Amino acid sequence: MKVVVIGGSGLIGSKLVKILDAQGHEAVAASPKAGVNTLTGEGVAEALTGAGAVVDVSNSPSLEGSAALEFFETSTRNLLAAAADAGVGHYVALSVVGSERLPDSGYMRAKVAQEQLIAASGLPYSLVHATQFFEFLHGIVDAATDGATVHLAPVLIQPMAADDVAAAVAEVVVGAPTYAVVEVGGPEQFRLDELGRSVLDAQRDTRSVVGDPGARYFGAAVAERSLVPADGARIAGTRLDEWRTRTSNGQ
Repeated sequence: MKVVVIGGSGLIGSKLVKILDAQGHEAVAASPKAGVNTLTGEGVAEALTGAGAVVDVSNSPSLEGSAALEFFETSTRNLLAAAADAGVGHYVALSVVGSERLPDSGYMRAKVAQEQLIAASGLPYSLVHATQFFEFLHGIVDAATDGATVHLAPVLIQPMAADDVAAAVAEVVVGAPTYAVVEVGGPEQFRLDELGRSVLDAQRDTRSVVGDPGARYFGAAVAERSLVPADGARIAGTRLDEWRTRTSNGQ
């Protein structure tokens, strides 16, 4: 099957292309670098010609709410129109566990808007909600830093490896459309503030972490279970210590 991967040169997209190629599919990495621009529509129709599935793992270059909304709505509308014209049989998009539970985050509202467009399109679709990636944990700490202190809420988080995210998306793409959300998460739950300390310890970073119930997560208020999947989610296999060992060895 021909599968067009929007954002195919990014962290998840590049891994997804490799997985699909190894399975014998024709995975096309579509990105502006490859002449496919979902914002302008350039090259989109040509890329989707003959595709059995399209999977959107692209991301807004800005986390600011209005910019993210403009990106996801424009990009998704262009993709949906081209997918309908091409007769694509499965439209898959990667989103975020908890997106609907963080309404004061402009970025999360933009992701919800993207999902709503897909669900209303009439195309066969699946939405994959993944928890935070191990690869972005240091970014969470940096975003919560004030001077030498990191303020993180002591809420639950269940992060996962980018490799496992790509594998989960690949499994969904080649399956039947679910017309629903498929949640995936890591095998371990942590308290966010404790995880922040672990990240700093692993980097020998001298910043200190304060468990602050009022701390916001990229500008959003978070409750106990805002960032973790519901019961019945698909659980990935890579544990944090295993990922650290693997990445430190350059694998």
